Amino acid sequence: MAERLIDVDGVVLCTETFGAPQDPPVLLVMGAGASMLWWEEDFCRLLADGGRLVIRYDHRDTGRSVTYEPGRPGYTGADLVADAARVLDAHEVAAAHVVGVSAGGACAQLLALGDPGRVLSLTLISTSCAVPVGRELPAPTREFMRFVSDEGVDRSDPESVTRHQVAYARMLAGGRRPFDEAAVRDLVRRDIRRAHDATAARNHDSLADGPLPRAPLTSIAVPTLVVHGTADPMFPLAHGEALAEEIPGARLLVLEDAGHGVERADWPMIVAAILDQTGTATSGGPGDEADRRGGGV
Repeated sequence: MAERLIDVDGVVLCTETFGAPQDPPVLLVMGAGASMLWWEEDFCRLLADGGRLVIRYDHRDTGRSVTYEPGRPGYTGADLVADAARVLDAHEVAAAHVVGVSAGGACAQLLALGDPGRVLSLTLISTSCAVPVGRELPAPTREFMRFVSDEGVDRSDPESVTRHQVAYARMLAGGRRPFDEAAVRDLVRRDIRRAHDATAARNHDSLADGPLPRAPLTSIAVPTLVVHGTADPMFPLAHGEALAEEIPGARLLVLEDAGHGVERADWPMIVAAILDQTGTATSGGPGDEADRRGGGV
């Protein structure tokens, strides 16, 4: 299906669907500063071929969604969470299986805490606890901190931005697997060309929280799958383990040597896990304790 601009509550967001309208809906929520292109089309089609209605969308300030002046976002983090529900409203979906990666995983948790009737199940990829959990979690790796502290990019030059984004993707990949630089560069260039203003995505880095739910993760009652790589430099594996321990009945799928994000090499395992999660979550319960780690999905 072609991209579709929706306007809900005066907010214009760009969305796209794959699959049949009668199939179980799966809402994909990307991370901070990333458009829906980072849910790659072939990945979406694999889910759709498994009998799911897949919905992806551009966050505000990414892709073809509403864009604000760089440095002056007219919204909060709570608005990004509400946008997920706005997308469902526009597609006349009462509730969906929500899959979020990185900051999108935090949005998914907060949607489940604040508006639980909209969420059938959660799949949380490369993310951390969206509310305090009373435990200390490891900081990002030194490589990650060095990269984000040294900007080294001319935001007015698309080629400089491209080089920086490719280097960022390489660092996030964790360094334990081959890195397909050509494919990532192509994706970054398409993302920059497609955006209203590629520099506006930086607004996500400075958002105020807004009125977010503060209920504990232990109150999440929907079936939850946590997917996490052992080489994630932003959120080391302990973050995924904490999520799986805090959310009642959650399962943990560990991806060996995977970094931060949804890597093509892991698509078969992740797609199979999401199809299993979204095929049973409406009727069955969460997995038992024996299924909480590695091959339990």
